[in-house]
Amino acid sequence: MMREQHIGDPSHVDVDVVRILAREFAEEHASKISMERLRDLPNVAPPMNPSTVYITVVDSDRNVCSFINSIAHSFGSAIVSNKTGILLQNRGGGFRIQPGHPNCIAPGKRPLHTIIPSLVTKAGRSVMPFGVMGGQYQPVGQVHVLTNMLDYGCDVQEAIDMPRGLHYEGVYQLEDGVPADIVEGLKKLGHQTTSVVGPLGGGQAIWIDWDKGTLTGGSDPRKDGCALGY
Repeated sequence: MMREQHIGDPSHVDVDVVRILAREFAEEHASKISMERLRDLPNVAPPMNPSTVYITVVDSDRNVCSFINSIAHSFGSAIVSNKTGILLQNRGGGFRIQPGHPNCIAPGKRPLHTIIPSLVTKAGRSVMPFGVMGGQYQPVGQVHVLTNMLDYGCDVQEAIDMPRGLHYEGVYQLEDGVPADIVEGLKKLGHQTTSVVGPLGGGQAIWIDWDKGTLTGGSDPRKDGCALGY
C-alpha cells in the first residue's frame, strides 16, 4: 500500500526513501497490526504484471548473481527486435493516469515495477540470493519465504513449497494448499477469501552455508525450473 501511494521515478518526483525505510516508520505501521481483527485498508488496486523469469547462480568462489527479467504481460509489447529476436516489454502498463500521483505517466518517466531480485547477507557476506516472481505478489512472496526459513526453520525447498496467500483488491487470494481451519480463521477476522485460480508466483533460492562449505538450492514447483549443482 505504501509503495503504491508514495513511490515514482525519483528523477521526476521526490521520494522520501530515508523516511520510508526508517525503523520508526516501520514500527509506527507495525503497531497498527492486530491479530484479532482485519484492519480497514484502502484498496489501491495496483496493476498485475505476471510474466517474469528469475535465476540465481553461486560459483565456487561464492560470487552470487540474483537476476529477474520480465516482459510484464504475455508477449510484452508484442514488438520484437529485428536484430536480436528479443521481445520488448510493456512495463509502461505499470503507470497510473491519476494526475498528481507519484507514478502518473509522463514523458521520459520510468514506471513503477515489481522487479526485485534479492540477496540476504550476514556479517558482510552473502548467505542467500533469491527471488519470488508473481507481479504484485513479489514483495509478499519474498517475506513469506524468509519468514518460513528464519522464523519457522524451513529449509530452502520447504520454504518455497509452503502454500501461499495474497491480499489483492480487497480479497485474500489463497492457494488450495492452505488448510481449511486457517481459511475459517481468516474469515472470522473479517477477511473475504477466495481460492486463487492457478499458483501464486514462483521462486528460486540458494542457501550458502559458510561453516559447512555447502550450497543448498531450491526451485518452485509452481513454475518451470530446477535446482542444479556441478
